Amino acid sequence: MTPPPAAAKNRLWLVRHAAPLVAPGTCYGALDVPADAQDTRAAAERLATALPAGALVVYSTLQRCELLAHELQALRPDLTLTPDARLREMDFGRWEGQTWEAIGKSAIDTWVAGFATHAPGGGESLAHMLHRVAAALQTAREWRNDQGTMDVVWITHAGVARCVAWLLERGESALPRSEDWPAAAPGWGEWEIRELA
Repeated sequence: MTPPPAAAKNRLWLVRHAAPLVAPGTCYGALDVPADAQDTRAAAERLATALPAGALVVYSTLQRCELLAHELQALRPDLTLTPDARLREMDFGRWEGQTWEAIGKSAIDTWVAGFATHAPGGGESLAHMLHRVAAALQTAREWRNDQGTMDVVWITHAGVARCVAWLLERGESALPRSEDWPAAAPGWGEWEIRELA
């Protein structure tokens, strides 16, 4: 008797935008800052040679990701682009654009103490971000091509990549503490590939 075939799995390419044009030490998440144009072009060139035919490219609606998506499509017109606001970085509310020093240790400590549920700067809590990324992951699992699986490319942010790592390992019901939160994320203009069950 032969075993049943393994369930088809989509592959998720988590691509981080190129280095943003923002002063060091600045809090930016939902702040719509551009990325370095030359670094964006170089990242698009590397990605264009790596991606298989028929990949679906979904990108954060922040310009640092949108720029990379459009540079990529200029090199690979066979790729379909879809914007998705669920792939945006965390919204830090009134902290956006301030230096971490100006925000202050007390405010940051309050956030760390309630890491998953506190909305830093009155913006978005990590629990909310995890929920929207989980919904986007479910959509990525459901895409299919003629072969029954698909390469889905997210052009996104470090925070979203960390959310994916958490969700694939622990699920949405487990809320992280700051000391449990994944630190690893792709570098500027780099990516990692995950299988989606």
